[in-house]
Amino acid sequence: MISTILRLFLAALALAALAQPARAEWHEASSDHFVIYANDKDSDLRLFAENLERYHSAMAVLTNRQVEVPSPSNRVVIYVAGGEGQMLSLAKGNRNVGGFYIPRAGGSRAFVQTLRNQSGGYPDFSTIILLHEYAHHFLIGSSSYAMPRWMSEGAAEFFAAATFNADGSLLIGRAAQHRAGDLAFADPVHVRELIDPALYEKQKVKGYDGFYLKSWLLYHYLTFNEARAGQRDAYIRNLVEGMDQLKAGEAAFGDLDVLERELKAYVRTRLYSFSLKPDKLRTGTIAVRKLTAGEAAIMPVQIRSQRGVEDKEAAKLVAEARAIAAKFPDDPGVLAALAEAEYDAGNDAEAIAAADAAIARDPKRTNPYVQKGYALFRMASNAEGDKRAAAYAAAVQPFIALNKLENDHPLPLIYFYRAQAQRGVEPNENARAALERAALLAPFDHGLQIEAGAMLAWEGKIELARVFLAPVAANPHGGGAAARAKQLIAAMSDAPEGKRFDARRLPPLMEAPEVAVSGG
Repeated sequence: MISTILRLFLAALALAALAQPARAEWHEASSDHFVIYANDKDSDLRLFAENLERYHSAMAVLTNRQVEVPSPSNRVVIYVAGGEGQMLSLAKGNRNVGGFYIPRAGGSRAFVQTLRNQSGGYPDFSTIILLHEYAHHFLIGSSSYAMPRWMSEGAAEFFAAATFNADGSLLIGRAAQHRAGDLAFADPVHVRELIDPALYEKQKVKGYDGFYLKSWLLYHYLTFNEARAGQRDAYIRNLVEGMDQLKAGEAAFGDLDVLERELKAYVRTRLYSFSLKPDKLRTGTIAVRKLTAGEAAIMPVQIRSQRGVEDKEAAKLVAEARAIAAKFPDDPGVLAALAEAEYDAGNDAEAIAAADAAIARDPKRTNPYVQKGYALFRMASNAEGDKRAAAYAAAVQPFIALNKLENDHPLPLIYFYRAQAQRGVEPNENARAALERAALLAPFDHGLQIEAGAMLAWEGKIELARVFLAPVAANPHGGGAAARAKQLIAAMSDAPEGKRFDARRLPPLMEAPEVAVSGG
């Protein structure tokens, strides 16, 4: 079995090394759950968007979870950024990254190298990364409980091993060919180490181990093995009821050494997968448009801005944006990107001017309202004395206008709350409800979950605060946000329900959440 999987692995590498197809023109594909930008043929982009919508639909069918269609600005925006050089730059020097995903309320972004539509075969690695990260996005957005790390990664690997067929059908849960090399080269991980995180950390090697492979294998086995039907659900119930992870696993799965032996035998058998027919899946409406000449010209700037820039890069980027805007002074897409670049460079007045110009030419475009609001909020934070209240009242206006355009856009709800909290007044009930609603709309935004959790704790809603914080604390890619969530949960361990808990008294810990990268 190992030799067979290795042959598939080497074949996949060979396919990935083939020459890239000739580029066409920049297009945008818009669907219910995705917005995709690619310098490619419109027909190829449309098919890629259809396949992603089928993938979302398949996840909904297989998990029996129906999630609301997101607000337009809360969809996942995907940039097909180009080859290894571009991805290396976007990944801030992290090598061997085929793509990554940044979860943000009203601004979730995914960056992949290439757009490939493979009919009937195994997807290329860049697509696998996108499918893996979207699986995380879907599962977090459709669940109210925190998945343990092995299950989170195992589920993402399980769904990402997909095949899109020409007739519109979809295979989910295939053998994870992209993990085949782990069988031969990775340090083995015992199933007990998956179930017991403390043991895994104690025994973890400095090199490369088979955590992802083993997590996928356990998830796959529990999905298809009839003798263990219902055990995964029982395990989750045990965790939700407060059981320790190891005890929850032993109670649901029994002897873990027996389970380990079963998994070793299972990987050498013929593995099953789900086959979903076209009539079980939906794609919704896919709209594809060719970008204007100005939008195409500024797309490299937009991609880097949306990735996030530091001061030195921001200064360089705004110069590029200004040069392009000089050539396309009436293009609202260019002006919107210019507004973002000006804001990133610290030029608030210039950001507001560019945003106003974009809004005047296209009042339905949302990003200019966001950038103008950001700039005004930064200016308000520096206002003093009597000017402070007026400055925050002005700062929230672009977000109020945006809320009228898009009622469930999370950013207006967030900044309606912050307009009160940041100027030092107690947010009223409407503002608190707005922040809680935003956190429900964007459960994948770690910083927002912490902000909402802290607010709910301050209201005395301790148990509800824990509900918001627990998934962040359990997230394997959570970084500083996970550390902060754990700190808050620990500090609230003895806090009585109904009594205010002030999280501001805790020492600051939170850093920017780490980028969710799935490169190997």
